[in-house]
Amino acid sequence: MAASTTTTEKTVSFTKAMRVATREIHNVSDGLVNAKLAFALYDSAVWAEGLLVFYEIFKFLEQHVAHDFLPEEFHRTEQFEQDLAFYLGADWKAKYQPRKEVCDYLKHLEQIERENPNLLVAYVYHLYMGLLSGGQILQKRRNITRKFNPFATAGEPNRGAALTTFEEHSIFELKQKMRSNIDKFGESLDEETRQQMMEESRRVFELNNRIIRTVQGVNRANVKTLIYVALLMMIYFAVKYLFF
Repeated sequence: MAASTTTTEKTVSFTKAMRVATREIHNVSDGLVNAKLAFALYDSAVWAEGLLVFYEIFKFLEQHVAHDFLPEEFHRTEQFEQDLAFYLGADWKAKYQPRKEVCDYLKHLEQIERENPNLLVAYVYHLYMGLLSGGQILQKRRNITRKFNPFATAGEPNRGAALTTFEEHSIFELKQKMRSNIDKFGESLDEETRQQMMEESRRVFELNNRIIRTVQGVNRANVKTLIYVALLMMIYFAVKYLFF
């Protein structure tokens, strides 16, 4: 397996090699997100939980990774805080305490920073590309479900979506810039460091999965969704009975 991975890395771009190395664990992560949050898109409290578990991770990277790898146009700390204030209230920080799994994640990032800061780039690539890809899809799904959701709170449609909104840059442009920056970085690495980057890339998804599993309120959100679906079915059969 190692020899195959090495051969693949020599024939593709560095970012492609990172995607290949994480394909299996990435699929597990996607399945976890779908199982955990698919129905919860109807529930703002669960959405806020999802934001909360990643807030500290993005903030750490933006405070500790050089702008060469993480330019300011990618920074999302302020947008996280805007969305969390919208969902949890302006005083959310006063009652906020990072959960153990998030603290463990941060300890790992701190250890990397001390021992081999280059490995933080793996977190930058996978987390921000995830936000620019899967994060955009989740937000679009959420926008659609909110239009038809009887439990949704009325208000401006774009409020609470600051994290996934990049007003001054297109998503395509940002993805291209991220890939270009990381590919150039990868070209300068020796083989040992490249292999370490592949291993750390898998670790990114392992740690992400741990904090995603702590998201609370999913069962409540799923009950709401099932009630909503049941109501739609009752209306459908009632209309069918009356008019057909």
